[in-house]
Amino acid sequence: MLSGLLAATTELFGSLVFCDTSYISETGPVMSLTQANKGRGMELNEYQDEAVRTDKSPAEPERGLVFPMVGLASEVGALVGQYKKFVRDGEAHSFFSDRVAEELGDCMWYIANLATKLDLTLEDIARLNLKRTRERWPLPGEETPVLLLDDASPENEQLPRILSVTFEEIHDGDSVQVRMMSGGKQLGDPLKDMAWDPDGYRFHDAFHLTYAAMLGWSPLTRRFLECSRESDPKLREIEDSGRAKVIEEGIAAFLFEYARQMRFLDGVEHVDSAQLDTIRTLVSRLEVRTRTARDWERAILRSFEMWRALRDHRGGSLHLDLRARTITFDPPV
Repeated sequence: MLSGLLAATTELFGSLVFCDTSYISETGPVMSLTQANKGRGMELNEYQDEAVRTDKSPAEPERGLVFPMVGLASEVGALVGQYKKFVRDGEAHSFFSDRVAEELGDCMWYIANLATKLDLTLEDIARLNLKRTRERWPLPGEETPVLLLDDASPENEQLPRILSVTFEEIHDGDSVQVRMMSGGKQLGDPLKDMAWDPDGYRFHDAFHLTYAAMLGWSPLTRRFLECSRESDPKLREIEDSGRAKVIEEGIAAFLFEYARQMRFLDGVEHVDSAQLDTIRTLVSRLEVRTRTARDWERAILRSFEMWRALRDHRGGSLHLDLRARTITFDPPV
């Protein structure tokens, strides 16, 4: 009877017999599950089509979505459990790779199921993921120079390609203000911290200048420098006026509170994806929407570097080069 069972199994699986998570070959050594199942490549959408055929929970309005989401969460927990065993048992957990392959496969099944019920395809999801990943983590040589957003505008309506701005503290009794100067002219109004506890927010225009330098975008810097694009009334109304300015100021305030929780990003190399997604949503209807998450991350980290330098030195000068997309700091003389 046993020999008959083995013969039937061999006929079904070729020359291999299943044994736990490994296969016993009649002609060779024990092979792992992943080794035994290597074969032709499979397209993501092909897998999705095959997986959905095994769905035992039809797409009911609510339960149909709850099932794959709860299932996915469960399988992720099982995956973590396998890693826990590997950490505990080390090489004694000899089928770690096979167990992980099984758990990842289960995760894939639930992802394919959920995607199908949301009218999405795995290939479209994969393409979108790679696009977002490449924007945030470009490979060497993939980053290309970008045009400045106002290159097509008259020169007097462009953000200056080279600019130096000095921040000076003004003391009036217990009050401390900061004013910006450029070319002997004051830019905007002097600023205070406007907080119960002094926190250096009076230097926050460093953020706007950094956005101008590294993103080629800053409606507030345009206001300081009086270079709104008056020759194009619609462009001026949408990109250079009140609503765009409020969005930029909101981004600065939002990031300031985010950064406060992490020593104002001192020593931090990356900005959380959630913050970058929020910012890109806020600017999704403005010209700066063409800048990538990586562009924003670099600008944010550099802006806080400039702000910290101004705060620590109680002033100084910032030097912008928009074509090089750089901004640097000099301490006060």
